[in-house]
Amino acid sequence: MGIRVARFRNEGKVAWGVVTSESELQPIDGEFWSLGELLTDGLDAVHTAATADRGSVSVRDVKLLSPVTKPARIVCQGANYANHRSEAGMHPDRPAFNTIFYKADTSLTGPSDDVVRPANVRLLDYEVEVGLVIGKAITTRTEVTSANFVEYVAGMVIADDISARDVQLLEGQWYKGKSYRTFCPIGPYLYLFDEDEASLIHDLELQLSVNGEVRQSANTSQLLFKPEETLTELSQILDLLPGDVVLTGTPGGVALKLSQHEAALLNNPAVSFAVKQAVFMESQSRIHAYLQDGDEIVCTVKTKDGRVHLGTQKNKVVTAQ
Repeated sequence: MGIRVARFRNEGKVAWGVVTSESELQPIDGEFWSLGELLTDGLDAVHTAATADRGSVSVRDVKLLSPVTKPARIVCQGANYANHRSEAGMHPDRPAFNTIFYKADTSLTGPSDDVVRPANVRLLDYEVEVGLVIGKAITTRTEVTSANFVEYVAGMVIADDISARDVQLLEGQWYKGKSYRTFCPIGPYLYLFDEDEASLIHDLELQLSVNGEVRQSANTSQLLFKPEETLTELSQILDLLPGDVVLTGTPGGVALKLSQHEAALLNNPAVSFAVKQAVFMESQSRIHAYLQDGDEIVCTVKTKDGRVHLGTQKNKVVTAQ
C-alpha cells in the first residue's frame, strides 16, 4: 500500500510528515524546501518515517498546508467528464481533442484555507478534481502506459479548481478566470503510489459538497481522456518536472449551466461583449448554486472500499477586503 504524506506548519516551522493515522503524523527527517526536492532527494527519508517507531505529531496541533509547492506547473484538463460537458453546453461524447490549460501556481492554497473571492467576481464556481503529481522528469516524447505509470507519476492529491465563470467565459480567458490567488486548494495529503498501484487512478470516487449538500459525485472511470494518454500527449508539448501537477478534470454538478445555444453564443467572436454579457449574466442569475460568502466547500477522493483516502479538504468562501 502507498504512503500518505502531509506538509505542515508546527510552531512556525514548515515540515513534512507521513500520515500514520487520521490523528497523527510521523515527521520526515531532513529539510526539503519543495515537493520536487522531497520527491527527488527525500523518498528514502519518507520510507524511513513510514516505518519509524518514535515520537509522532498530532494533526490537531499543526496547520496542514498544500503538499504541492511553488514553483510548480499546474496543467489542467477541461471538460473531461461527459456529464460536465453536457451541463456546459457541449456534446457529451469524447471530443476530437483534449482541452489543456494552465493555472498559475500562485493560486495554490491549503486544504483548510479560505477561498478569497475577488471583488469583481460575481460567479464563483467549484470543481473537485484528482491531481496527478509528477515524480520523474518528462522532457521528451514519452509513452506513458499502465506499465510505467508510477515511474512518472509519484502520487495524487485532491484539488479544487475554483473558477470565476464571468471572467473565464465572458472574457474567454481561462487562465485569468482560474488563476486568482487561493483558487487552487490542494490536499490535505499527497498519496504516494506503491509500485503496483497504477490501476488505482481508474477507480476513485470524487465528491464535493457545499454547506453539507452533495453537488458533485463521480468516479475516475468516467474520465474521457485517461491519465496515461494525457501524459503521453503532454510529453510532446512541454516539460513536466517532479512536483508539477496535472489536474484531470471535474465531473458534472458545478454551478455553471449553459444551453448549447448559450455556449455557441459565448464562443462566437462576431457577437459583441455587451450582448454576451447580457445573455450570460441573465441566464446565470437564475442559478443559486454559485458560491457565496460563508459557504463551506468539502472535497474528498477515495477508493470505494476506503482503503485509500486522500483526506478531507474544507475551505470557506470569503470576499476580498
